[in-house]
Amino acid sequence: MFAQLFNLKSVFQMKRIKILLSIAAILSVFTVQAQFKDVLNKAKQTVTKDDSGETGLGLKEALNVGVEAAVKQLSAKNGYLESPYKILIPEDARTVIDRVKKIPGFQDVETKLINQMNEAAEIAAEKATPIFVNAIKQMTFRDAVKILNGPNDAATQYLQSTSRTALYDAFMPVIQSSLDQVNARAYWKTVVDAYNSIPLVKKMNPALDDHVNNKALDGLFGLIAVKENGIRTDVSQRTSPLLQKVFGGKG
Repeated sequence: MFAQLFNLKSVFQMKRIKILLSIAAILSVFTVQAQFKDVLNKAKQTVTKDDSGETGLGLKEALNVGVEAAVKQLSAKNGYLESPYKILIPEDARTVIDRVKKIPGFQDVETKLINQMNEAAEIAAEKATPIFVNAIKQMTFRDAVKILNGPNDAATQYLQSTSRTALYDAFMPVIQSSLDQVNARAYWKTVVDAYNSIPLVKKMNPALDDHVNNKALDGLFGLIAVKENGIRTDVSQRTSPLLQKVFGGKG
């Protein structure tokens, strides 16, 4: 009887040992998995940190390339005038132009005014680069990731949302000065005065400043978007190792 009880006790002890060993094994697996997961997370964080830096730098370089190309092209002689971003007569000035060009001496008023507005925009465009550069410097990692995964003009949209107001404010005195430099505002005043001297017409005085400013900015951002799209979709436009690495899979 004693031997049987001893055997039963031994069996229970063996089972207990097996259970404890099983628990230990399971805990060991969980510990290894947790450690492995921790290592993976740290590695992922390191890679993400490295990639984020390169992504941000690559997008900033792409924007700098686009800005430089757009400013250089549009600030050149006839840069606006002979481009898809040519500035036309503002809609609220159309009535004035249509009536005044029938008056002797004002037959070519539309052509002359268009030339002057576009020349003024070309002069102003030269002033844009520092404001663009400042906006580009403010780009964060979160911005960069969103931009990289966004549409082909996502960087331009970002730049427009962060810099257009500052550009408009900075451009206005430059636009006004540029318009005066090419005699556009003085000429426009003679046109408006001629129109307002016509009997029975409603007096008008549409300003050129705001129109030329906004159209000049529309042209700059439009051309930057074209440049950005080129870098994203055309391998030959990725002119540096960084651009090739960041946008390598986008071609």
